[in-house]
Amino acid sequence: MRRRRIAALGPLAVALLLAACAGPRAAYAPWPPRPGEAETGLASWYGRDFHGRRTSSGEIYDMYQMTAAHRTLPLGTWVEVIHLETGRSIQVRVNDRGPFIAGRVIDLSYGAARVLGMVGQGVAPVRVRTLAATGARVAAPTGRFTMQLGSFTTRENAVAFAGTLQQRFSGVYLVPARLEGETVYRVRMGTYQSREEARNAAQAVAGAGYDVVVMEQE
Repeated sequence: MRRRRIAALGPLAVALLLAACAGPRAAYAPWPPRPGEAETGLASWYGRDFHGRRTSSGEIYDMYQMTAAHRTLPLGTWVEVIHLETGRSIQVRVNDRGPFIAGRVIDLSYGAARVLGMVGQGVAPVRVRTLAATGARVAAPTGRFTMQLGSFTTRENAVAFAGTLQQRFSGVYLVPARLEGETVYRVRMGTYQSREEARNAAQAVAGAGYDVVVMEQE
């Protein structure tokens, strides 16, 4: 994905990011999540300053992957995050601890925040719902790659967004998924044999002003 779409962080932005993510990384005891359990609050995101650093799970943080930090959920838990103002939704895996600011319930990776459409806002009201416990995947990857440009809780919004994309690009498709009694509609584009091939294709889409994340197909 083209790096120039990530604006250079000024001193204030750096300070805010450090405040959101700094602090002891093992200060909270995890509680066993139950599928469907939800909480509401503010989501924030963290990016380049932490890219390449080790997370609480021991993984190296990749700002382009669909991951998140949560204070109490067991590392490895998959959750759905719904933007309460737009209806967009994403699935992320918890692999880090945070945020450490009152009122914030989850800290998203840069890639997840882009798909959710909240990078410019910095914070957004969300509902976080547990999907699967530690180590579980909502769906297994097939080894091929695609681009995701959005995820919606209403089919009409997903179709409208896909129609806009189809005016400029080919290979746009919807992927409905049934999650705990609700259906979400993911808007995706293209099928690629390698992540590098998908990232090269994503440059043109990002250059047209769309938020895009390269991901494994489910």
